[in-house]
Amino acid sequence: MTTFLGMPATAPRGVGHLRGDEPFPRAAHTALADGQLRRNLRHATTTIRAKSGRVIAELPDWQELRSAGSAIKADVLSRLPELLERLEARVTERGGVVHWAADANEANAIVTELVRRTGAERVIKVKSMATQEIALNEALEAAGIQPVETDLAELIVQLGQDRPSHILVPAIHRNRSEIRDIFLRAMPGVDPGLTDDPPALAAAARRYLRETFLSTRVAISGANFGIAETGTLAVVESEGNGRMCLTLPETLITVMGIEKVVPAWTDLEVFLQLLPRASTGERMNPYTTMWTGVTPGDGPQNFHLVLLDNGRSAVLADRVGRQALHCIRCSACLNVCPVYERTGGHAYGSVYPGPIGAVLSPQLTGVEDNASLPFASSLCGACFDACPVKIDIPSILVHLRNQAPHPPAEKAVMRAAAYAMSRPRLYARAQRAAKLARIAGRRGRALPPPLSGWTAARDLPEVPRQTFRDWWAAR
Repeated sequence: MTTFLGMPATAPRGVGHLRGDEPFPRAAHTALADGQLRRNLRHATTTIRAKSGRVIAELPDWQELRSAGSAIKADVLSRLPELLERLEARVTERGGVVHWAADANEANAIVTELVRRTGAERVIKVKSMATQEIALNEALEAAGIQPVETDLAELIVQLGQDRPSHILVPAIHRNRSEIRDIFLRAMPGVDPGLTDDPPALAAAARRYLRETFLSTRVAISGANFGIAETGTLAVVESEGNGRMCLTLPETLITVMGIEKVVPAWTDLEVFLQLLPRASTGERMNPYTTMWTGVTPGDGPQNFHLVLLDNGRSAVLADRVGRQALHCIRCSACLNVCPVYERTGGHAYGSVYPGPIGAVLSPQLTGVEDNASLPFASSLCGACFDACPVKIDIPSILVHLRNQAPHPPAEKAVMRAAAYAMSRPRLYARAQRAAKLARIAGRRGRALPPPLSGWTAARDLPEVPRQTFRDWWAAR
């Protein structure tokens, strides 16, 4: 069959974790009231920022690496169909099978059917944002198949019947006492005397997972990179649990977003320097696992690659917003964002939180389904400075704000402002009238209803005693 990218359709409703149950302002209000959550986030993001800053400072060519990463990603998006077809050909040549999934429903159906064919009732999973995005675990459970997360943080989230709140550290919102309580409540065979000492918690997880690794015949993974030149897939991780999943089972199923493809093997040189420093503050990833198709007698003997669109073609169609597809899921933008640090990831309602989620999720779903997320930012620009592939997140946020639906009252106010500003005499009168704001509200720092909604979360700037026009006229 001829392979092709899907038409620019957004991710379907009713499946996956891209849409929240409530808008960001309401969810953020709840999160801000959780003092323990804010302490956990502040400690974690501060630690990661400091560690990352130290190792980045060691590289004199860091900015050149960022530019190279950005250029590679731009090249990928300019010829994505060609690279994906090349990747499919190379994977097939090496004994793998490639499946194309237009959306979450198709991807979940493909993976579920592949697992069923093996007769397995349980699968082990490598940490994967793509499978979280499409709610694959829920689809497998509905089919009577038990998914077991093997990444420690993902395991904590799964056992706690929770949702990830960070791209790199999904359980960043939990402290070690909370993790101990989750293990005692939900982990089979755990020692009732388990303490919250980190080595003890890690040992408990290791004992639980060891039997699972050795007795499960099917694994599901994501992919950080797919190399079109050779058909090689790559997963980077910090614990080694992912490597167990990628080497021990008989069948391996990988779900990869179509934007994760890179043209050549040499491109990894750039990304394997950028990713660990920007994400975990390490010089290199502790575990980088790569595989190409099937190797007789070594590793999984059945390999399936599911190429996932699920709204990515719609993002690609936007000349400004497509930058979001450059993302390598390092989480650097989350760790520097003052909004994320105070609200956490759950407030975003999507598996992709923080600044990158505020620009990626609305495009994957359609802006109207996530209309509040482009406004979940102070536009301070820290995310742009931190991004290792130079995604201009502030510019995309402004772009998406222009696409978001606005209340009729706000539209009326903006039309009135535009009318006044385009007429110099009327604008001059409005400036003189604005001085009345000195006596409006409390000490001139708030506006009366119905405009009070705008100043409920911000101070009204004090109107100067003299306008520029008055100053100019006087001279």
